[in-house]
Amino acid sequence: MAKNMNKIDELLKKLCPDGVEFKKLGEVAEIKRGTSITKSSVVEGDVPVIAGGRAPAYFHNVSNRDGQNIVIAGSGAYAGFVSWWEQPIFVSDAFTVKPHSGLFTKYCYYWLQNMQQHLHELKSGGGVPHIYPRDVAPLKIPIPPLPIQQEIVNILDTFSRLEAELEAELEAELEARKKQYEYYRDELLTFGEDACLPDRQVEWKTLGEVALNLDSKRKPITKRNRKDGKYPYYGASGIVDYVNDYIFDGDYLLVSEDGANLLTRVAPIAFSASGKIWVNNHAHVLEFKTYTDRKFVEYYLNMIDLSRFISTAAQPKLTQDNLNKIPIPIPPFAEQERIVAILDKFDALVNDLSIGLPAELNARRKQYEYYRNKLLTFQEKK
Repeated sequence: MAKNMNKIDELLKKLCPDGVEFKKLGEVAEIKRGTSITKSSVVEGDVPVIAGGRAPAYFHNVSNRDGQNIVIAGSGAYAGFVSWWEQPIFVSDAFTVKPHSGLFTKYCYYWLQNMQQHLHELKSGGGVPHIYPRDVAPLKIPIPPLPIQQEIVNILDTFSRLEAELEAELEAELEARKKQYEYYRDELLTFGEDACLPDRQVEWKTLGEVALNLDSKRKPITKRNRKDGKYPYYGASGIVDYVNDYIFDGDYLLVSEDGANLLTRVAPIAFSASGKIWVNNHAHVLEFKTYTDRKFVEYYLNMIDLSRFISTAAQPKLTQDNLNKIPIPIPPFAEQERIVAILDKFDALVNDLSIGLPAELNARRKQYEYYRNKLLTFQEKK
């Protein structure tokens, strides 16, 4: 990497010693909106339909763009997301950026990718955020000579490939660790006739008997009425915002009250929250006497099938009454401590971004971002 960086420095000194010219993106590229298409209009095929998400919305039988396209998602939670497509695609609720001569397409893609956070910040609109070609057209892109652009593309292509290969290996290993964690969690938290040690002493109580429910203290705030601050604002699946005040101060177990995740279990439905926090009415708030009690119940709730306690009239919902009825096994406290200690270590190795494989993945991504930013930062020509 250092050798390649030196080569670019040499090219910069030789080809543009006084700096690099910057131009507005709209002056050096065609920014073209897609053609809206509904799901009912799609004819099944193998052409990705790119809309507002990070992945194809559908697959169609015709394309409206040839290969090698830069696409920016136009609406929704991922509005502003930049993607690269080698194959022909159908661009729907999104737009493409096609550079003119003097600007390599892949160089432009890497520059936009480096601007990803800024692009997300350009979103506007209330209910459904949008980003438009007019929002990105004024952005000033550095345009070094083509040999420098090509060298940058070569470096970032190689770096991206190596990073993708390493990430795939790490993610496969992480998935194996997760399965191992789930196996031991299930073994440690299964009691009774189905347990590996059926004679383990355990007393069964309802969740309402082992936890203090604080739901009556929750207060929802609409998005437009929230004031930015440092205190986490929790909903059904975790932190959804940060506000300028709090209504709880302590250690709590939050449990999803509604939402599809109660059935799909893509994310944990029980999660600990500590310190000064605000909680809306989409998460139950439970308080326990000790850390061990709280974590034991958290691990147990995230393991068991709760479908019989969830009503699905309009959307999946776990009412306070049903939450209180959930049976919880209570082994001796020393056994609870042993189980929690084991699962805490497993959980950190699998999920903590500062430990183990997640930390390695995070470090690799930051390393890539660092070099990409370094390669794409230039002194502007006066």
